[in-house]
Amino acid sequence: MKKFNFRKVLDGLTASSPGSGSSSGSNSGGGSGSVHPGGTAGVLREEIQETLTSEYFQICKTVRHGFPYQPTALAFDPVQKTLAIGTRTGAIRILGRPGVDCYCQHESGAAVLQLQFLINEGALVSASSDDTLHLWNLRQKRPAILHSLKFNRERITYCHLPFQSKWLYVGTERGNTHIVNIESFILSGYVIMWNKAIELSTKTHPGPVVHLSDSPRDEGKLLIGYENGTVVFWDLKSKRAELRLYYDEAIHSIDWHHEGKQFMCSHSDGSLTLWNLKSPSRPFQTTIPHGKSQKEGRKSESCKPILKVEYKTCRNSEPFIIFSGGLSYDKACRRPSLTIMHGKAITVLEMDHPIVEFLTLCETPYPNEFQEPYAVVVLLEKDLIVVDLTQSNFPIFENPYPMDIHESPVTCTAYFADCPPDLILVLYSIGVKHKKQGYSNKEWPITGGAWNLGTQTYPEIIITGHADGSIKFWDASAITLQMLYKLKTSKVFEKQKVGEGKQTCEIVEEDPYAIQMIYWCPESRIFCVSGVSAYVIIYKFSRHEITAEIVSLEVRLQYDVEDIITPEPETSPPFPDLSSQLPSSRSLSGSTNTVASEGVAKDSIPCLNVKTRPVRMPPGYQAELVIQLVWMDGEPPQQITSLAVSSAYGIVAFGNCNGLAVVDFIQKTVLLSMGTIDLYRSSDLYQRQPRSPRKNKQFIAGLTELNDSPVPLELERCKSPTSGLATRIPEAAAGFCRNEIPAVRQRNQVHHLPVKGSRKLSLPTDLKADLDHVNGHCTSPTSHSCSSGKRLSNADVSKVNRWGPGKPPFRKAQSAACMEISLPVTTEESRENLYNRSRSSSISSIDKDSKEAITALYFMESFARKNDSTVSPCLFVGTSLGMVLIISLNLPSADEQRFTEPVMVLPSGTFLSLKGPVLTFSCMDRTGGLMHPPYEVWKDPNNIDENEKSWRRKLVMNFPSPSQEIGDHQYTIICSEKQAKVFSLPSQTCLYVHNITETSFILRADVVVMCNSACLACFCANGHIMIMSLPSLRPMLDVNYLPLTDMRIARTFCFTNEGQALYLVSPTEIQRLTYSQEMCDNLQDMLGDLFTPIETPEAQNRGFLKGLFGGSGQTFDREELFGEASAGKASRSLAQHIPGPGGIEGMKGAAGGVMGELTRARIALDERGQRLGELEEKTAGMMTSAEAFSKHAHELMLKYKDKKWYQF
Repeated sequence: MKKFNFRKVLDGLTASSPGSGSSSGSNSGGGSGSVHPGGTAGVLREEIQETLTSEYFQICKTVRHGFPYQPTALAFDPVQKTLAIGTRTGAIRILGRPGVDCYCQHESGAAVLQLQFLINEGALVSASSDDTLHLWNLRQKRPAILHSLKFNRERITYCHLPFQSKWLYVGTERGNTHIVNIESFILSGYVIMWNKAIELSTKTHPGPVVHLSDSPRDEGKLLIGYENGTVVFWDLKSKRAELRLYYDEAIHSIDWHHEGKQFMCSHSDGSLTLWNLKSPSRPFQTTIPHGKSQKEGRKSESCKPILKVEYKTCRNSEPFIIFSGGLSYDKACRRPSLTIMHGKAITVLEMDHPIVEFLTLCETPYPNEFQEPYAVVVLLEKDLIVVDLTQSNFPIFENPYPMDIHESPVTCTAYFADCPPDLILVLYSIGVKHKKQGYSNKEWPITGGAWNLGTQTYPEIIITGHADGSIKFWDASAITLQMLYKLKTSKVFEKQKVGEGKQTCEIVEEDPYAIQMIYWCPESRIFCVSGVSAYVIIYKFSRHEITAEIVSLEVRLQYDVEDIITPEPETSPPFPDLSSQLPSSRSLSGSTNTVASEGVAKDSIPCLNVKTRPVRMPPGYQAELVIQLVWMDGEPPQQITSLAVSSAYGIVAFGNCNGLAVVDFIQKTVLLSMGTIDLYRSSDLYQRQPRSPRKNKQFIAGLTELNDSPVPLELERCKSPTSGLATRIPEAAAGFCRNEIPAVRQRNQVHHLPVKGSRKLSLPTDLKADLDHVNGHCTSPTSHSCSSGKRLSNADVSKVNRWGPGKPPFRKAQSAACMEISLPVTTEESRENLYNRSRSSSISSIDKDSKEAITALYFMESFARKNDSTVSPCLFVGTSLGMVLIISLNLPSADEQRFTEPVMVLPSGTFLSLKGPVLTFSCMDRTGGLMHPPYEVWKDPNNIDENEKSWRRKLVMNFPSPSQEIGDHQYTIICSEKQAKVFSLPSQTCLYVHNITETSFILRADVVVMCNSACLACFCANGHIMIMSLPSLRPMLDVNYLPLTDMRIARTFCFTNEGQALYLVSPTEIQRLTYSQEMCDNLQDMLGDLFTPIETPEAQNRGFLKGLFGGSGQTFDREELFGEASAGKASRSLAQHIPGPGGIEGMKGAAGGVMGELTRARIALDERGQRLGELEEKTAGMMTSAEAFSKHAHELMLKYKDKKWYQF
């Protein structure tokens, strides 16, 4: 445990301006936390003991939720009742009972072609598109590959593993069939060549092998189906073709009748053919289920191919014939379907997505028994459904897995760990009332594996925002995921009429309700969202249904400063005249129900129309206020880039690349709406007071408005707060003195100030382009030249670079917050990545010019000014140029006055600066404890009992720890895309600086609690995850975890408390990870078991006559036929055996040592004891049966003992 004494840190520091806390140029990127002088602070006599060390941290993936992205294969173990899904990216998801969900990945990333369970053996065979077979061990919680077999000269097309067999049949593209030993994963010398399988007179190649299966009657006979319509019935012992069947249409699939006398084929013309082995010359029956009936003698109309058919028999009813495809060509608009034929009834189940694969779940694993199907698992491109076959209407089962995360594309995420425990129950009780009905009343049939809660259980909630405006709350406790509640934000808006979308939503290509940002206070249950159409909605939670009108506000947020203009010492361009600067009519910013003036196109019009009629709001989250940015002078509103809400203050703040808006959602009024430059009030020559819309004019002592020619009151009322000075020079941050400003241009004024040497100036910017690289891509937007001015030469740099020592200039936004990043995007992901370009608040491009965007907001009880002695409500504002402004909030002191008295909002004049756009804020007290922002304790706003009483707001305020000493009482942690700083307040001393990265930029930063201590977690664009201690900013962890290959990851990555994090790894899946060493150690106990010991069901007694006449009486010994002794060795060049890295669980570290041998012996002993126990139970059962038989035989003997033979 390391101690940090701030008294030593502050010794010898000299006073400086508030904005001088930036790191000096000598600090190297990625260096350790460094101390930098920033001002005079009182002596801190207490020592902060940082308990976190690097041993507390380790990166580890925990679990993956959602639907497997781009699925390709499906398999089911009928005994273990587990399901496996393979994908195009080489992933395998294994599902069992809720809680049993495992993800594993092929290292090659090749697509999974086929999956085969070793039924009730705890193993799985996968065939991938790189012509490799893999054997997975499922007897451990993290499956691993035991063996691999790489085919070098042939491509794998189909695999078949008979039940209780260790020999795998492998069909290839050349038409050959190979046999692989599952135990050793070595190729047998026994090969069925295509030219031996077909007749010698056949001149054409039969095509790839599309089907392999052994006969249910005789295991020594193998059915081989070729693509061109040829079917061969191969005798394995005699090594010759016993039967050959031909059909003129291509074959897609084959399935046996359980008696082994008939089989059914599906073909490319939409037909089903039923073949009998006794008459192989032609099909016993041919049907085109969805073809139009033709006249006698004419062939039925062809249909779409039937891609797969399954023929399942029942003991007490007609067989089931289930197939996919086969619809008529003239029904082009019909959706993909699954057809179920049961007797004379034909049921067509239409699907929402194309069918990838389906499997029929049967009661028995034996192919030679009545199958008794009870369900059908249908794998779609974007969904997984299970159909109940036991009911005549074929309902579907309610899916317990979170397979609908991608129901609408996910646009943003939020993660909350260790939240109030009652929230999950409350949200579930509300959400369960809105669940869909009509599901099967039977239990979910996939019940394999075992799972328990484990030791680490605390409430976790994940919130996902979607492109259709919906919000989903998920219970993520104990590494599971279950949907709790769904909120549709689009219900507050009117439905768009045809043609209306183009007029009002030109800033959005589609999905105008898409969610961009989420802000949730679990304690107060205040919920706030911002959408892509520049709106903010505030929700309050209530258990009661209400019908009320939705209050809406319209806000004008305009950036009046022109683009960057290069200072030119030779010329002084004239100021524009008044007519070009003043529109004919300008409404007050923040006013509601604004009307566009005549002659101005699209002014004061919101992108969406809020419902004006009373709206019924069910229990749950109910809209309290809708705030919309409006069009201005024909320009659409800019998208919102930052959002923060304070339930204690009753205030919501949001910003974009134009400026900042602060709204009082208790009184439903706009408190502040001004451009970013206007926020630098302390350095303005012409200071104006931001006003609440409740009053026309408010003045504060010490503030005057310099105006030689006063503007009439009517004009003043119509003037936008952003229509002040065109340029603002923050002297504290930029280092300009007032007498250094050569000229100032004032808009909306008739006169000009006669200042000598006047010329245009705007915000100083860096003149050298910094290059940020993401995977080799140049991403610095500073390479774009200014549209309104020319780029400066090296000679011009010295003329305008007037920074004080150690005070960096303002810089252009060169970050993920102000630029677009060009990354490779596949066509399949085009819709999901629609928001990667310009819709994310912290990732996408805000604007390509030099506007200073608001990138971070934070409400806190803090010290607004340097000489403050007590804390007060403050709003921290971070910008894309690395500036931090503190805005003071003056709230009514009495609780009753909060509903009537106006709230005063004004910039405090305090500026802090960092390198790179600001991402996040947080505060700590002098003891090192993380300070939670103040909040209001939740009370149901619609509770009748509470309304009758005196309703008072109960606030929880977190003040810095009291002390009688004079000095600093609070630390503020600020992180930007380049560096992190810790300031001491109220002295505004920069105590620590850590340059996190120089070659990349931070995508996400959060201050989180880990083991009751605070730390800073960062995710960098180069894939690194970094953890730093607080307040010293010592690096604790730096792991190259995940390179930024898709902006979806950057948009959805988020950290939370207790060492948890998540991101959207694909358009349909959420990947959770942990950076906690403790959770990594306990992860094995939290995961579910994929394999549980289950006794294999006994085969039914076929009877004497069926055994005599129903099939081959000889036992088929595959070992004797396929073994090396009789079949020889296969060619070494044909396939290559690759030993896998996986093995028995817990033996990776000691596989070759004594501990490894002891572990193997212990596991073998456990298995032997288990088998002995099963044998003992079987023996006891047999003894009981023998005693009963003996008793009955003795009774029968006594009955007929004295009878003569003729008496029978």
